Amino acid sequence: MTANAPLVIAGQSYRSRLLVGTGKYRDFEQTRTAIAASGAEIVTVAIRRTNLGQNPGEPNLLDYLPPEQYTLLPNTAGCYSADDAVRTLRLARELLDGHTLVKLEVLGDPHTLFPNMPETLAAARTLVAEGFQVMVYCTDDPIQCRMLEDIGCVAVMPLASLIGSGMGILNPWNLRLIIDQARVPVLVDAGVGTASDAAIAMELGCDGVLMNTAIATAQDPVLMAEAMKHAVHAGRAAYLAGRMPRKLYSATPSSPTEGLIQGTTP
Repeated sequence: MTANAPLVIAGQSYRSRLLVGTGKYRDFEQTRTAIAASGAEIVTVAIRRTNLGQNPGEPNLLDYLPPEQYTLLPNTAGCYSADDAVRTLRLARELLDGHTLVKLEVLGDPHTLFPNMPETLAAARTLVAEGFQVMVYCTDDPIQCRMLEDIGCVAVMPLASLIGSGMGILNPWNLRLIIDQARVPVLVDAGVGTASDAAIAMELGCDGVLMNTAIATAQDPVLMAEAMKHAVHAGRAAYLAGRMPRKLYSATPSSPTEGLIQGTTP
């Protein structure tokens, strides 16, 4: 496998392993420019907050990110129950002409935006039964990730840290457990703050990274988007290359020790 191998989700191949959101930008024009710089092919859209044509006369995101160029990933941001999440994604399917690839998130607390896993599991069961291809935001709990996979979700997306916190990956050990057991793509979702966070996620073996705030609220969103593109690619390459082993208190010279020119001791 090479660093250029595609990311496959629900049978569809993507060249980029960076997925990006469309919120918090200054305007739709900046959204378009930053996402183009990121190289992302999948973009998330908060159905309850973004106009995709349901509000005639207002700027329409689809005019800036056309569906023939990007895979739109409707999400349930702002939903706090399984019923609300299911209703929102049914609306998304209608707005997007039968589109079934979706991102499910059911929040449990408006302060932390931590996922409510019982409601998430309930919504996932309903959506999968209705033919949706569900990518799901969840806790970094290996058991619940396995449950979501068993339900039929096409990707699990454990948080690295709280949404919008920029705290990076706080529990790499749980992520490794999730990655090692998964049969579907594992993507870090939430908490990435800068390019090194994205690289670490990929070095751990994640299949991709989804982010929004880290790019949209950077001082230069377009430049940060480009940095994230390179970080994801570099992290993936490093993971595939296999890092050298860590050796505590055991230095190994990088230059050969044989065949040295012998000097004389005065």
